[in-house]
Amino acid sequence: MTRRVSMARVSAPFGVKGWVKVHSYAEPPEALLDFPVWQLGRAGEWHERRVIEGRAQSGPVLAVRFEDVEDRDQAALLRGLEVAIAREALADLPEGEYYWADLIGLTVVNADGSRLGAVERLMETGANDVLVVRGDRERLIPFIRPHVVRAIDLEAGELQVDWDADF
Repeated sequence: MTRRVSMARVSAPFGVKGWVKVHSYAEPPEALLDFPVWQLGRAGEWHERRVIEGRAQSGPVLAVRFEDVEDRDQAALLRGLEVAIAREALADLPEGEYYWADLIGLTVVNADGSRLGAVERLMETGANDVLVVRGDRERLIPFIRPHVVRAIDLEAGELQVDWDADF
């Protein structure tokens, strides 16, 4: 089974020649254009699409044209589709850096050994990223290393935090 990393969302057609606007989650946004093949999908149905052309627009928006999408009507059918890249296509990161996708599903354990749940997702807040942990209830834990997030062990599937179980 191919692991996919969500990288963007198709937001709307762009012009009349099959281009679409894509809201990129990559940093920088145009880094997504380094991948010639994207997976587009929703609700578990994915299809590969080859990128023919692409360019940065303003902010996180890209303008992209896919192979076999030649007019606005065809482009409109792509609206709302999630854009993903195969995990194995992403570059290896330096020691101590992680893709958010690699943190999702990790078991979160505090210093007392209490299991707080699993990482459901991460979110940006401006000040710092936040782990959304789902267990007996939802917890929002700031992703601040090393003060809150003490250790990450991808092989063991565990993320250790300095966080009170009552918070």
